[in-house]
Amino acid sequence: MIAFPNAKINIGLNVLNKRQDGFHNLETVLVPIRLCDFLEIIVDDDKKKGHCDLNITGLAVAGDPDENLCLKAYHLLHTAHNLPSIKIHLHKNIPIGAGMGGGSADGAYTLKLLNNLFTIGLSDRDLQNHCRELGSDCSFFIDNSISLAIEKGDVLEPLSLDLKDYYIVIVNPSIHITTASMYNAFNPDESLRGHLKQMISAPLVNWRDTIVNGFELPAFELHPKLELIKSRLYGLGADFASMTGSGSTIFGIFSDLPEIRDEFADCFVWQDKFK
Repeated sequence: MIAFPNAKINIGLNVLNKRQDGFHNLETVLVPIRLCDFLEIIVDDDKKKGHCDLNITGLAVAGDPDENLCLKAYHLLHTAHNLPSIKIHLHKNIPIGAGMGGGSADGAYTLKLLNNLFTIGLSDRDLQNHCRELGSDCSFFIDNSISLAIEKGDVLEPLSLDLKDYYIVIVNPSIHITTASMYNAFNPDESLRGHLKQMISAPLVNWRDTIVNGFELPAFELHPKLELIKSRLYGLGADFASMTGSGSTIFGIFSDLPEIRDEFADCFVWQDKFK
């Protein structure tokens, strides 16, 4: 069984305060895009129940393989439903640690594939609850529609936001930024509560002056190249440009598809029309 876990972008990101559980309350708009990984799961009849063999191709994934969210998703459902052993092939196209939720999407789609492959019968709400055990933004990829994410990013409110007439350009300079480092460098601001929901309803051309990703300031101070990329996207005619998540990907939203050519020759560049 095959699926294509997609990336997301954040439009605006306001960190409001730190929670008692150590996480932060935030507000951000999550938008799915069509940049996808490839995920295939097949039953492994040669192994006893509870075994998962993960093969990753494409972009290199650093870190402990046992921490991969596809593996965690399998073991989460196996514990509850005694699943047969499986083989997973994950081909990575979405840049790693880039603020586009690639790992979270892989984990969420693994849950969805397993639910269908073994006819477990979990509802979307059930799947979202399991996703919260994997990571804060995993649950977004179950419904996979434009949403306002609040609290830890796992409480979602559907938004009526039509971007289908616009184009998106993604630029990732392969600069690794950890989410923890951004939170450590950032001062939460409770006064921003509700601001993003109000501003996102304004015409897109107004967003440049009213919507910001709060992680940009510390990220740009650490990595000035990111600010240069954002400025260049505006120079190419973007109606809105921003960093997504905790970085380091910068995206631009355009009314007309720009001619990129060799503008970002040393970066990963992807462009498409919003669906």
